[in-house]
Amino acid sequence: MRSSFTIDRRRLIALAAAPVFVRHARAADEPRFALGIASGCPLPDRMVLWTRLTGDTLPAQVDVDWELADDETFTRIAARGRETAEGQWAHSVHAEPAGLAPGRHYFYRFTALGQRSAVGRTCTAPAPDAPATLRFAIASCQRWDHGHYAAWRHLAADPPELVLFLGDYIYEYASPRQAIRPHDGGLLRTHEGGVLRTLADYRARYAQYKRDPALQAAHAACPWLVSFDDHEVENDYAGERGSSLQGEALLQLRAAAYQAAWEHQPLPKAWRPQGAAMRLHGRWDWGRLARFQVVDGRQHRDPQACLPAGRSGGSATVDAAACAALRDPQRSLLGFAQERWLADGWDAQRPWNLLAQPTLMARCSTRPWRDVPAETPQPPGRYWNDGWDGYAAARTRLLEGIAARRLPNAVVLGGDVHAHYVADLKADFDDARAPVVASEFCGTSISSHGWQQRQVDAVLALNPHLHHGRADQRGYIHFTLDARRLDARLMAVERPDDPASPVGVQARFAVEAGRPGPQRA
Repeated sequence: MRSSFTIDRRRLIALAAAPVFVRHARAADEPRFALGIASGCPLPDRMVLWTRLTGDTLPAQVDVDWELADDETFTRIAARGRETAEGQWAHSVHAEPAGLAPGRHYFYRFTALGQRSAVGRTCTAPAPDAPATLRFAIASCQRWDHGHYAAWRHLAADPPELVLFLGDYIYEYASPRQAIRPHDGGLLRTHEGGVLRTLADYRARYAQYKRDPALQAAHAACPWLVSFDDHEVENDYAGERGSSLQGEALLQLRAAAYQAAWEHQPLPKAWRPQGAAMRLHGRWDWGRLARFQVVDGRQHRDPQACLPAGRSGGSATVDAAACAALRDPQRSLLGFAQERWLADGWDAQRPWNLLAQPTLMARCSTRPWRDVPAETPQPPGRYWNDGWDGYAAARTRLLEGIAARRLPNAVVLGGDVHAHYVADLKADFDDARAPVVASEFCGTSISSHGWQQRQVDAVLALNPHLHHGRADQRGYIHFTLDARRLDARLMAVERPDDPASPVGVQARFAVEAGRPGPQRA
């Protein structure tokens, strides 16, 4: 993307860490922008600008002014407007400036109640027919009580043009007493932090996460596309079933969780939830270069198959030979309506098609073939039924659809499993000679704990299509994309318990246009 300015990134990070007060505001005023600012969903002529007002003395409705400028000093205003922040929606603001120039960077800020927010940087997507390049990152799984956000601090210091956050922005769990930094208890104010059960609880948890200065800086540095996984609601929930709640109780929890999520993310007004239903999928083009399709892997899926006796929800690891439902073509991870939406959206005209979804797609057996009796009629393996392995027929449909359309350079992006994985994707994983139809990059967590590395090493030995796997480090993946090549740097935090930890490159991979499958670079 063209850029006609030089930004002082240290200044941007400092601004994102604390609100800036308008001249003449009283020093005793409560901070009104303590949760930072954000932007997202960039289109060629618009994007979403977000903030949420804070303080115990807010009236039911507050006028919030916003400005979008070509320059950091706001001498060239490109757009401005006013939104009403309402108490029933947590005084959140979702401004949607339109009529902007494509392929441009902008600066933005908010003003309300005599105070001014930090300054953020955002951009529009290139025009649909414009040649383009793109620097973007994927990230997921930022459990507060597992570690600090050194990864976000590093990303904000050298920001990409776009971040795709692929789920588990918050965690609904209570914190153990030995946690590095415990979850607040919400209204309970307990040391451990309460399990989230009400709208007020979810709002308090989001507010805690969003007060982190490194996360604020990462939001202020560039626009985000935000998707959800399970912990935004409840661990391993699938449709109307969760690990501890099912049916109407889970739907009530979902309604509270979805409302709080919309209140705290740069999502369009049109996506505001209606009870327990919320749009969580979307499609974004980046000039002539690429199409991003972002899908919802939770709201419409079938429940996990072959749970242990006495369990009605959650996940388990199951033997394929004992669970025919793993291969049932009537089961779907995305839901059949969303499967059709995705299939209709592949774009053979653009060089790259990128699918942002919540978890590891490549087959990942944790049982060696030699442990399976020779007379076993079904394909061997032991699989986690919450991931794509639990919906193998749906995965095959998706990958066969990519192959049938002869899509140029399909790449699947994921998170959830707290490990960096790089993989070949094939419609038939049982056939070693089956062609590779897509490439996969699954990013590790920002802070959430992962497996021991010896467990991942065992998985790599059993699954030859997995080229790389590291669960012992936290971080994100940084990509550079042009019409000929996708370069990936797998970033890793050295000391997750240190907010100032160095962050380095764990591995480098590349995908050459016209050659499916990642190669070490």
